[in-house]
Amino acid sequence: NESHSEFSATLDWSMKLVLLIAVPAAVGLIVLAEPLVATIFYGGVFTETDVAMTALALQAFSVGLVGFSYVKILAPAYFAREDTRTPVRIGLIALAVNFVLSVSLAWYLTSIGYAGTHAGLALAISVAALLNAALLYRGLLRDAVLKHSSGWPALLAQVFVANALMWIVIEQLDRPLAWWLGTTAMDRAWWLAITIGAGAGTYFLVLLVLGLRPSKLGIRPH
Repeated sequence: NESHSEFSATLDWSMKLVLLIAVPAAVGLIVLAEPLVATIFYGGVFTETDVAMTALALQAFSVGLVGFSYVKILAPAYFAREDTRTPVRIGLIALAVNFVLSVSLAWYLTSIGYAGTHAGLALAISVAALLNAALLYRGLLRDAVLKHSSGWPALLAQVFVANALMWIVIEQLDRPLAWWLGTTAMDRAWWLAITIGAGAGTYFLVLLVLGLRPSKLGIRPH
């Protein structure tokens, strides 16, 4: 019926918007983890080792950013249908996977003498979030609650290319960790702002060049 179609369309364009925002955010956090941590926290009792270890955790958590974001919009789709059991069941599955991965990664990274064992715990949480989102998504497709509009293949290709070029630009502007730690706080903040601005500008410019327009996203579902 009409209300079901509108609900599906709203969910569809919400997923598109999350894709456009969460993926470049994750890429940026992964590439610029050390500069971000150094700019915000370095100094005083927060040492170079602290910067490196915190950046590892940030990168591991960033892997699951898309998953965290999609769970926030997919789970309410179940609640709107008064289905509270499925998200809970899926959440328990993700929790179990998180537990198993956390123990396994902690044991393995400790056994090889890796310094950033805490990053394994963060990575386990990220993988569990991606699994949670994937299972929620599969259920909505299976129950025909979600039906994708046209244009998804093109959008995925555009987002992939834009993020790849953004990554290249950020990598070119990034400096070694020694530079970030050796310069002043003002210089760190200034260069980080330039790098982020250039990366974001590249991302949106590439999307425009590739033909992405708000009207093609179906921002206002019919």
